[in-house]
Amino acid sequence: MQYETCGRAAARVAVAFAIAALSVGCGVSESSASGARRPADVTAARLSKADSEPGQWFTVGRTLDEQRYSPLAQINTENVGKLGLAWYADLDTNRGQEATPLFIDGVLYTSTAWSKVKAFDAKTGALLWEYDPKVPGEFAGRGCCDVVNRGVAAWNGRIYVATYDGRLVALDARTGTPVWEVLTLDHDKPVTSTGAPRIANGKVIIGNAGAEFGVRGYVSAFDAETGKLLWRFYTVPGDPSKGFENEAMEMAAKTWNGRWWEFGGGGTVWDGIVYDEGLNLVYFGTGNGTPWNRAHRSPGGGDNLFIASIVALDADTGEYVWHYQQVPGETWDYDSTSPLMLADLEIEGRKRRVLMQAAKNGYFYVWDAKTGEVISAKNYVTVTWSTGIDPKTGRPYINPDALYDEPGKVVIVQPGAQGAHSWHPMSFNPLTGLVYTTAVETSMAMTGAPEYRHQPMGANTGLGRPPANVYEERGSKAPRQGQARLIAWDPVNQREVWRTDVNGRIGGGTLTTAGGLVFQGTDAGRFVAYDARTGRELWSFAAQTGVVAAASSFELDGEQHIALLAGYGLVRYGQSNRSRLLVFKLGGTAELPPAPPPPPAPELNPPPRTATAEVVELGRQKFTSHCAMCHDPPAANRSVFPDLRYAPSLHGAEVFASIVLDGALQANGMASFRDRLTAEEVEAIRAYLIERAHQLLAIPPEQRR
Repeated sequence: MQYETCGRAAARVAVAFAIAALSVGCGVSESSASGARRPADVTAARLSKADSEPGQWFTVGRTLDEQRYSPLAQINTENVGKLGLAWYADLDTNRGQEATPLFIDGVLYTSTAWSKVKAFDAKTGALLWEYDPKVPGEFAGRGCCDVVNRGVAAWNGRIYVATYDGRLVALDARTGTPVWEVLTLDHDKPVTSTGAPRIANGKVIIGNAGAEFGVRGYVSAFDAETGKLLWRFYTVPGDPSKGFENEAMEMAAKTWNGRWWEFGGGGTVWDGIVYDEGLNLVYFGTGNGTPWNRAHRSPGGGDNLFIASIVALDADTGEYVWHYQQVPGETWDYDSTSPLMLADLEIEGRKRRVLMQAAKNGYFYVWDAKTGEVISAKNYVTVTWSTGIDPKTGRPYINPDALYDEPGKVVIVQPGAQGAHSWHPMSFNPLTGLVYTTAVETSMAMTGAPEYRHQPMGANTGLGRPPANVYEERGSKAPRQGQARLIAWDPVNQREVWRTDVNGRIGGGTLTTAGGLVFQGTDAGRFVAYDARTGRELWSFAAQTGVVAAASSFELDGEQHIALLAGYGLVRYGQSNRSRLLVFKLGGTAELPPAPPPPPAPELNPPPRTATAEVVELGRQKFTSHCAMCHDPPAANRSVFPDLRYAPSLHGAEVFASIVLDGALQANGMASFRDRLTAEEVEAIRAYLIERAHQLLAIPPEQRR
């Protein structure tokens, strides 16, 4: 763990902070008697009145409502073409970058991959301090989808980060020195933390991740000053023989069957959290169950509360207030963890306080924030798992043809497990009345595994292997891989107003401004500004890497800026991946250095097949449980997460085992799997990959994927 011990360095940082604070123009609030505020001087009063300081960006969504709307209008539809790079800062890791930078009184604070935190002078780009929690490399194998972090929280002179290995750390905002840290997760289980903490009236709120790996979800509140645990709410019931934590868990247990607690249950709270100050409610979304397949998770059926749900709690006590389950008995990996936002909308002639989400399951929801009543729910992409939503109860009509609940039944369901919209932030512009969000058309073939064996430290889906040519057999035109667009959605009238062409496979987070703009990055490496009313592209910047994080906007010395983290760990093959913090302003003249050449095309040259069909099948099962999330196309990209069909290590059993069992590449984030796999199982995985490589070799190069 990095602690600041050098007095000279601390003094230098303090001076730099004073200079940064004094250099701020309209973006800074009234100074203290000493002439400058303390660093990260975010209080309840400032958060409540964030709109009175439009040049600041106090929290991940700018305000407590998390609308990601900037009232700044200096950069607008008429002059955005003059937007240029003011400065940039290279990051020390090229893994995925998903955080939105905070701007507070002249300083930019951001987290990066591996849960590192950095503070920059927003005027010059000078690094003021950095903090590395030194997350052990072995934890990279305990979670899904890279060692990412989605941002930090600020409160009363401190910066809070939730580390990938489950620590919540409070940092002195002046020096980056840890003030306190607490372990929020059980290290004996494959659980991680990737989300941004939220502040709720002096409490730091954080959840956990890892539903596929077999854990029990919960959300926790810690005292921001001391780190003391104030309350914890579990999202699924535990072992009934041990009693229930509260009446909500007793109620939820009635919707489960079998011995679900032995699998963990799932329902992790790994992203969407928002706090309503007026109602004093904390809202959050929960993930899928463990395993995905309900037939194995809860034999006999049941809604399985509170997986795939939105839950509202009393912020002071953590007591249950209301819930809405988006997908009762969820079985397609439709987490409800996409970002949430609050707004005041006029609906049918009266003002309503609402909670909104563009959900992974393909529906856009509007709820009454106080009661949880479903005001409206309309699909914004093609949906086949449901035929609609009951207007009275809000319960979806499940399409029986989308259920893979009979032995041998194969379905093609839309959206696929990738989802119509995942963690990527959406934004709401009160001037246009529109929400701007990624919308992904995708599908997935699914069938249930005839038997289920729980993997304590591996991915658990309970899925079987559909026929390789199921799409062709059924003449399906459903997109197998994501086709992502940016859409503008009218939440009052529940309709799409405009959409872009396909701009990638997964899309990116959005920022909207009073200048009539929407900013969004793409996984293909472009950062784009659109007209918020029409969707017309007005400006773009080549970021030299994929961009999936959402930008923030701030004002400094009378100039509006846009701040963005660029870097997508899952880069497309043929791209470079240079993660950076990019800061733009009108007339900016900085230039990025030439992009490095993309990695050379790998050679597909597998060793001969020698294994039996039984060994290859064992390898398939173990690969699916432990490796596929990172190394199976389309997740694999031959860059950060290699496509193992091309791996030179396939030619040597000892080399392959040294990587998988001995952790030879652990420093690069490839953890040892010795606690999960035997030597025989690792050799079976190698045999399976050799078989996959030969299958690919039989396909013409231009058709390979």
